[in-house]
Amino acid sequence: MTTVGVVGLGYVGLPLAAAFAEAGCQVIGVDSDVHKVHELAAGRSYLADVSDERLGAVAGKIHAGSKFEALAGADAVLMCLPTPLTPNREPDLTPLLDATRAVARVLQADQLVVLESTTYPGTTREWVVPLLEEWGLAAGRDFHVAFSPERVDPGREDFTMRNTPKVVGGLTEACAERAQVLYELVCDSVVRVSTLESAEMTKLLENIFRSVNIALVNELAIVTDRMGIDIWEVVDAAATKPYGFMRFEPGPGMGGHCLPVDPFYLSWRAREFDVSTEFIELAGKINQQMPYHCVSKVALALNEAALPVKGARIAILGVSYKPGVGDTRESPALKIIGLLLDMGGQVRYHDPHVPALAEFGLQSTALQELLPDSDVAVIVTAHPEVDHELVARRSRVVVDLRGATRASRAGNVVRL
Repeated sequence: MTTVGVVGLGYVGLPLAAAFAEAGCQVIGVDSDVHKVHELAAGRSYLADVSDERLGAVAGKIHAGSKFEALAGADAVLMCLPTPLTPNREPDLTPLLDATRAVARVLQADQLVVLESTTYPGTTREWVVPLLEEWGLAAGRDFHVAFSPERVDPGREDFTMRNTPKVVGGLTEACAERAQVLYELVCDSVVRVSTLESAEMTKLLENIFRSVNIALVNELAIVTDRMGIDIWEVVDAAATKPYGFMRFEPGPGMGGHCLPVDPFYLSWRAREFDVSTEFIELAGKINQQMPYHCVSKVALALNEAALPVKGARIAILGVSYKPGVGDTRESPALKIIGLLLDMGGQVRYHDPHVPALAEFGLQSTALQELLPDSDVAVIVTAHPEVDHELVARRSRVVVDLRGATRASRAGNVVRL
């Protein structure tokens, strides 16, 4: 029986652990967060994408703890650590490198180590491999190393780990072969690429493609707003073309761990090769500026109602970074809330997936209580559970940043 170690039991690691357990593997999970460890020990999930029932079905196959020594008995160790940015928007590999050092101390001959964390090309070869070799074993000879980028889309049910192709690149052909055999246990299709760097770059391309196209439609939203053209009508019409066009929609900015972060990883790495990624950096700049544009839309909407932002009662609808999930990482809603508070607005919010925002000292307020007591309702994340037509009818002013009220004929709605 294959034993799989998973380091980092968050949005990437826990679904991986569940999938391998369902495939009949014994799973050793390691995480520094004792809350996660305790919840898993009690059979409770802390992620919407992994239900308690799913964990219950594999009870006894996932063993979570905080000690890396348990990984010595694993056939493979999957690294699922966060790779954030520093305040200066540069890669912060500290969590990954600290975990790699801990894995190196218990590394055994013939083990497979796979990095799943999104990062810049060269990270696995230049950082992870040397750290793993510090205790005497040689990568590619005594143990195997591969990179396989995560492709998790929280809240999505049509594309899962099973039916989403898994990209794999190995330090050697033997490493890649070992990783392919492992992932074929939980994925219907495994796509082999020739190098670690190709696999690392694949993930960046996927997310930079989205970032650039979102920036394009966001910039067009600003232009069409000045021209008095409905950007949503334009996007709908363009999407009728059966070839050569892919639909992207404007919004208040990008959230989640990957899209706001990955372009900066590549731009930073490219500068080490004396290459300026102006196109990618421009897209990042546009998307980062969208919350400011959205706040100006709120201010103008309040001005039309003869109200200043200062003292206005502002209802934010949706604070997670995407519909249907409770993940607030890099959510543009947080930036919008911060800006409105700085301007003196009295901000409250409603989000069925996010009960509290500790950084602002706010708790989600019931919609029926929030709307009648607000001067403006701002739709930042269009959760499917929220009746946005009802929001339009019961609000004094609505600023719709997601096109959720396109079917409404209400005259009190201002759209992005």
